[in-house]
Amino acid sequence: MIKIFVIDNGGQWTHREWRTLKYLDIETKIIPNTTPVKEILNEKVNGLVLSGGSPRIGLEGNLGNCAELLDKAEIPIIGICAGHQFIARHYGGKVEPSIIPEFGKVELIIIKNDMLFCDVPEKTIIWGSHNDEVTKIPNHFIHLAKSGNCEFQIIKHNDKPLYGLQFHPEVEHTEYGIQFFKNFIKLCESN
Repeated sequence: MIKIFVIDNGGQWTHREWRTLKYLDIETKIIPNTTPVKEILNEKVNGLVLSGGSPRIGLEGNLGNCAELLDKAEIPIIGICAGHQFIARHYGGKVEPSIIPEFGKVELIIIKNDMLFCDVPEKTIIWGSHNDEVTKIPNHFIHLAKSGNCEFQIIKHNDKPLYGLQFHPEVEHTEYGIQFFKNFIKLCESN
């Protein structure tokens, strides 16, 4: 059975990420971001979700052991909201306050094809909830999707199965949220 853990960075919807994976019949649990990396990797997990976090944490905060996880884990990882921002900062990108913060329904525009978008239309409605955003992606990352007010909605590492999503696929207002999770699960199965 596929095993995907949710790393809890203090986000308001962390339990929804866990519940979505549970609904999709994945072995999952929420673990604190202070859990030793060796302990996580000893669990033989197939993938990780770096949850969102409290306001401004993606801009300036530290997310427990997430940096070490990014450096040592060789499994698919998807960062959501503050998790996405942390990934960008960790690899040398830039996060700044949004010129126009996004709260509520937003149109996502896919600009580069990827397996994460299997059965997701080029334009779809997502749920945004952020005051900060990635304004410069790191070297070795690809820009996959944007919205009207946020250029870097989805990014991906060139060589690793590592994604960042600014929006929240785990909430019901994201039209293809379940599909994003299904596609991430397929990535975990094939890795």
